[in-house]
Amino acid sequence: MLVLPNAWDAASARVVESAGFPAVATASAAITAMLGYPDGEGAPWEEMFAANARIARAVSVPVTMDAEAGYGMAPAELVGRLLDIGVAGCNLEDSDHRAGGLKDPLRHADWLAEVRSAADAAGVSLVVNARVDVFLPTSRTPEEERIDEAIRRGNLYRTAGADCVYPIGVADPATLETLVAKIDGPINGNTNPQLPLARLRAMGVARVSYGPRFYRAGLAGFENAIKDL
Repeated sequence: MLVLPNAWDAASARVVESAGFPAVATASAAITAMLGYPDGEGAPWEEMFAANARIARAVSVPVTMDAEAGYGMAPAELVGRLLDIGVAGCNLEDSDHRAGGLKDPLRHADWLAEVRSAADAAGVSLVVNARVDVFLPTSRTPEEERIDEAIRRGNLYRTAGADCVYPIGVADPATLETLVAKIDGPINGNTNPQLPLARLRAMGVARVSYGPRFYRAGLAGFENAIKDL
């Protein structure tokens, strides 16, 4: 199981590398907050790529960028810009930050297939972690349909060439076990009190990330120290 603590700048990335982790993931929510913008493609893409480039330059291990929904870029442009900054992988989510809700899954799968094709054409095994956002409140997906829709989307994205599927927002162990069993490929999960690392490993989760959790914890520690001061 690959465990990826998420970083938000060069200093935090070096902490992850120094602790012995084999790769560094970035978190868009943390980076946009650091830059002074809202998450969900609220920051200019130029600033997001520049921040991730600084992280990639700061460490010697592979870096995977949280590239949100791709910033409206054509697949070849997105892949080119990812390779230009030296990252080895990316998160790509199916939220529609312009229209709201989720992207059409068939169209998004076609777009992911073009991302894979562009990476292959460049001769790079870009790792694509396809985020499935049906469990987020912003998805507008009825609760009773979320599991089946996550399975449908996850399998479409895997067929399109995604290396891993990330059903973000799943906190219930039974739901996650169902997704691991019915999505044909590696699953990215998150820890919580009901899902410690050992349990995620036992149920077959292949990849664990933390999003902005450590950034927020660090900021809270800073806030408490300042209040004490």
